[in-house]
Amino acid sequence: KTGRYGMDLWHILVLSVVRLGLDADYDRLEDFANHHKLIRQILGVETAFGEVKVFSMQSIKDNISLLDEETLRQINEVVISSGHQLVKKKDEGLRIKVDTYVLESNVHFPTDMNLLWDAGRKSLDMIEGAIEEGILEWKGWRKGNYWRRELKTLMRISAKASSGGGKNKEALEKEHVRSYLELSRSLSGKIGASLLAIYERVLTTNQVEMHAKKIEALEYFHGMLNKQIDLVERRVIRGETIPAEEKIHSLFEPHTEWLYKGKSNKRVELGHSILVTSDQWGFIVDHLVGEKQADVSLSIPLAERLLNRYGEGTIKSISFDKGFYKKENKELLSLYIPAVIMPKKGKKNKAEQEEESGKTFKNKKLRHKHSAVESDINRLEHHGLDRCPDKGLKAFKRYCALGVLAANLHKLGNVLQEKARQQCEKSQKAA
Repeated sequence: KTGRYGMDLWHILVLSVVRLGLDADYDRLEDFANHHKLIRQILGVETAFGEVKVFSMQSIKDNISLLDEETLRQINEVVISSGHQLVKKKDEGLRIKVDTYVLESNVHFPTDMNLLWDAGRKSLDMIEGAIEEGILEWKGWRKGNYWRRELKTLMRISAKASSGGGKNKEALEKEHVRSYLELSRSLSGKIGASLLAIYERVLTTNQVEMHAKKIEALEYFHGMLNKQIDLVERRVIRGETIPAEEKIHSLFEPHTEWLYKGKSNKRVELGHSILVTSDQWGFIVDHLVGEKQADVSLSIPLAERLLNRYGEGTIKSISFDKGFYKKENKELLSLYIPAVIMPKKGKKNKAEQEEESGKTFKNKKLRHKHSAVESDINRLEHHGLDRCPDKGLKAFKRYCALGVLAANLHKLGNVLQEKARQQCEKSQKAA
């Protein structure tokens, strides 16, 4: 009668970190929140007198989604500071390692044909929803299943013709794609007419606000349907090359980027590049979700953030891989940080060869120690940061921040366990 119970900020933080720390879905998280004795004791809802509170899955979902990236960043700084107090010696400087990797969005691999199908089927879903809500008449949409079935059939035929080979491949592909586009245009026209009918109904019944979100969703997918019709016609029928800025890689996660690292396999990844910055103890001291940014443009803003946070003179070295190299950036960083490891990509002149074989690069092994950041990235992937199941760019950034926080808390726990073990051994020897 009173609705769902709320959650304290502590409950939200603990369950958020448990979700990423164990890479758990919401079903498993609900089970932990209600039946795992230790987690319930940490939450403060399990006492010697029995259970105090039960969490519903929807409450957990709704409340965890209220966390924002900035709040998590501030909490993460407190965790890192606590860790440094345990492991850092007096006047010991930070040795920073930097690298990037791709955190994937929860999307399927995009092709012209399946994106057009996505737009068509979701538009039909929205139309069916509008009919159920009573803001659109059933008349005219009795063949809804027929539209869906025909659209999917033509999508599969067109996709097969597009990816296959054989004689007259191009002519056969164009023939099937024209049929696919013709049906899609007919569907788009029908949806456009239905949208006008919906506008008229909600305006006359004064229900605009009540149905605004559903109408907005229908408008979005109808717009995407028209856009994909245009892109498919231009690329397949007219033979145009579509500019990168016009391409869409997902209708459901439009922020998704098409990325591949400069490695031998050239594997395409769909998501965002994550800048990971770790110290010599394995704490992730900074992270950034890249938005159409090249690695080379990230080094100066990163150094600025770190110097503002920790102060000048606290960072003794910073190491990057070849993808970050830019001569001007390296020279600027060297004014504030004693040792800057930024190997040059490609051919080097004599002075650059001497520098990269000198004391800072070779004898002190800072360049070799840079590979430890790969281990830190692997640890993040084991804390859920391999693929983001949450929807939207804001949720993507929150999910990434939670993964970093979970990894740092795990690292802090390892440090505390090691301290306790050493203390125990010391006590046993003294006895």
